Amino acid sequence: MRLSILDQSPISSNQTPRDALNWSMKLAQAGEAFGYTRYWIAEHHDLSGLACPAPEVMLSYIGAHTDRIRLGSGAVLLPHYRPYKVAETFNMLATLFPNRIDLGIGRAPGGSSEAMTALSGNFIKNVGNFPTLVRDLLHFINDDFPTDNEYSKLSASPIPENPPEIWLLGTGEKSALLAAEHGLPYTFGHFMSDHDGAAIVKEYIDTFRPRKEGETPQVIVTVNVICGETTEKAEEVAASYLIWSLQMDKVKAYQGVPSINEAKQYKLNEKEKETLKKMRQNMIIGNPHEVKQKLFELKAKYEADEMMINTITYLPEDRIRSYELIAKEVFQKDIT
Repeated sequence: MRLSILDQSPISSNQTPRDALNWSMKLAQAGEAFGYTRYWIAEHHDLSGLACPAPEVMLSYIGAHTDRIRLGSGAVLLPHYRPYKVAETFNMLATLFPNRIDLGIGRAPGGSSEAMTALSGNFIKNVGNFPTLVRDLLHFINDDFPTDNEYSKLSASPIPENPPEIWLLGTGEKSALLAAEHGLPYTFGHFMSDHDGAAIVKEYIDTFRPRKEGETPQVIVTVNVICGETTEKAEEVAASYLIWSLQMDKVKAYQGVPSINEAKQYKLNEKEKETLKKMRQNMIIGNPHEVKQKLFELKAKYEADEMMINTITYLPEDRIRSYELIAKEVFQKDIT
């Protein structure tokens, strides 16, 4: 099994944004040492509990402090931007870090309505135009606009020897069908979807149209996971993330991920208990053996090529330890 990392660069209640971003770099370094295939960092706006509005900046920083692990955006929120600028940015990253750059793209807003307006003026209109944005981005990355197109003489330079690998990210049928139409690899966000993910991914696989001869559908499934030496330890560590997630619609949630003690003291009302129950259905929490078993079950259910793990804890050391325990169990090798 191939394993990868999705990092939302969370800020704990005892951290500054700088702390969180530095720990993101350390997580990428640890992931490389543990044998993870790729490290992706997400884009969020106007959310003070999440530290990264600009994946491209962090990828440049992280690329300079790692050697092998693939680096990517999970995702660049394309409706906010012009495809040409996105292509220039990721071509430059691919030039600096050859054969290591992934360009994950998505259509989510990633923040408040005010942030949407400030970033792109008319986000809703741009979302409706998402298929065209994807098509243009592909042409800029591949440097292959038709000769009758207004951009045919324009290059998103520097043109790297190995272009960024474009992944389309989503949680529903529209994104899956668009990825299949363009012959793109697809990442399904199991951790944030209420849909029948396995059916959506199957539709992607069944309708996939390769851009080049020999290309086949590729699937990554992203899931929330917290692993501990014991099930009890995993449950204890997971409480911070669960309580923080429950409060995401409240102002105090944006003060950062609470400590384990703060999470223990939080009193759940009946509505929150039901919400928490649903959240746990899309999560894996357990000891290494339990986590491995559930990851393999999900991989088989989705017919996935790779599992991408998103882990949020109060202590960054617990987060890195979770990834380490999973890698040791899945890869069955010592990690030093």
